[in-house]
Amino acid sequence: MRAYQISSHETPAEVTDLPIPTPKRGEIRISTKACGLNFADLLMQKGTYQETPPLPFVGGMEVAGVVEELGPDTDGPAVGTRVAVFGGQGGLAEFGCFDARRAVPIPDTMSFEDAAAFLIAYGTSHVALDYRAKLQPGETLLVLGAAGGVGLTAVEIGKLMGATVIACARGAEKLAIAQKAGADHLIDASSDDIRATVKSLGGADVVYDPVGGDQFKAAFRACNPEARLLPIGFASGDIPQIPANHLLVKNLTVMGLYWGGYLAFKPEVITDSLATLFKWHAEGRISPHISHVLPLEQAGEAMELLRSRKSTGKVVVTMG
Repeated sequence: MRAYQISSHETPAEVTDLPIPTPKRGEIRISTKACGLNFADLLMQKGTYQETPPLPFVGGMEVAGVVEELGPDTDGPAVGTRVAVFGGQGGLAEFGCFDARRAVPIPDTMSFEDAAAFLIAYGTSHVALDYRAKLQPGETLLVLGAAGGVGLTAVEIGKLMGATVIACARGAEKLAIAQKAGADHLIDASSDDIRATVKSLGGADVVYDPVGGDQFKAAFRACNPEARLLPIGFASGDIPQIPANHLLVKNLTVMGLYWGGYLAFKPEVITDSLATLFKWHAEGRISPHISHVLPLEQAGEAMELLRSRKSTGKVVVTMG
């Protein structure tokens, strides 16, 4: 089979020929149709992600395809079932073996491309805003990186939950996409004063931040009393340090969110969230924004779209 394999953290990954894997006990093998890319895939290539597998490994964290075989004594979706899987790795290959417990049947109304772009981006934003921050109708939600993979879903879900949404992104093109997703107010991160603009709009009650760095610092200073801040990731490469005395004075709460972590200690949070999200998708209330679809042979180019921030929403790789 063809697969995008990372053999070194110092040299580029490449598409190569590997043996088709055999599922072990508790695993399913799927015939992969599409793989959604995430910023974490870039970190894994560099070896800096918190769950980077040992070398060599096949990239691609979230995947959609058809169940082809079950491992020995394995209960799981039947052969022929269309599924999406948050596998952590292995999605950028024509076949992959994954933990059967992570496979989620996808509706017939959902394409493989949409399914591959769905789990992490929508799951992260829904769990963050609903389960963690408990965003309320009428509150003001500030979304940083609002045209990216997770940021755009936060805009969409925040609006569905009844919030006033302020979207912050770089450039008019990305802001237009955030506005189409439901943003009420727009901030250009490349030219506008984030703190001053947010304060002029009444301040933020919830901050959703996959960026970090200076944008987090500006958003932090534009928070209302009792605001909740959600560090989702650090696309800027700068992990901000939070002054505890400011938390005290304004009664602020900072709550981290690593969506995949719930699989280990509280999986019902994810399964309940996905049930809601699939229902919303079936009702036409949410729909993944996919800016680029590329074939497996161009997986390196697909990764570069993320690295150079030339994509909006999700980038998906298909197996042909």
